Amino acid sequence: MSQTVARAIDIIGFVSQRPRSLGEIAERLGVHKSTALRLLQTLEEGGFVRRLPEGGYAMGFQLIALGQLALDQVEARSLARPVLQELSERYGHTVHLGELVGDGVVYVDKIDGRGSVAMGSRIGLPAQTHTAGVAKVITAFQDDATRARILDHATYERYTPTTVTDRATLEAELDLTRSRGWAEDNGEHEDYINCVALPVFDARGRATHGISITALSAAAPLTELRGHIEEFRRAAQQVSQRLGWRGDDRGNR
Repeated sequence: MSQTVARAIDIIGFVSQRPRSLGEIAERLGVHKSTALRLLQTLEEGGFVRRLPEGGYAMGFQLIALGQLALDQVEARSLARPVLQELSERYGHTVHLGELVGDGVVYVDKIDGRGSVAMGSRIGLPAQTHTAGVAKVITAFQDDATRARILDHATYERYTPTTVTDRATLEAELDLTRSRGWAEDNGEHEDYINCVALPVFDARGRATHGISITALSAAAPLTELRGHIEEFRRAAQQVSQRLGWRGDDRGNR
């Protein structure tokens, strides 16, 4: 990859997280401000970044439009959305759809529940392997080689007192997840929310996606979410069937 293209990609990813100043971008790239400014001007002309009134830079509207077009082309997302919508409306919780992309999981859809609160999940962003229920459940149902590669890329960064911060503990949790058929997030990234997640299989029996049901722990603790596991499992199976799955929901290792 050319250095200029690599730097442009880095800038886009950097400003997509939050607005950045010219100095921050130059420091991120390890270049002089004049070099960073030339790159930003080119990206701004293409609509991939935009300059804010106060002088910083943020994600451009063209990038948002292209992202929406890309999402519209994700077949699983369009097939799953009615099921996710129905789940969210019935239980009032936030529902996510995650997809295995390379050696990680990315959120490809999210439907906010009634009275939902701010959380770190965003469509298009990666789901943390060691904290997010949807990432755990997809990882748990992979073959050994794929699972190992995913775990190699996990950060194990601590966010809350319940965050799993070592590989051995996460491996044990993934084994339990595969055995019982669902994953949990017990306030491991944001301590005020929890979730359960179930795998979604494609026509070849691969766990390519997962759905998670996320709630404020004060409103619906894990014990309550677990009480609806069979309904959530049926929803995940319904999405799997729309993707052509006809097999055993335990998957093949």
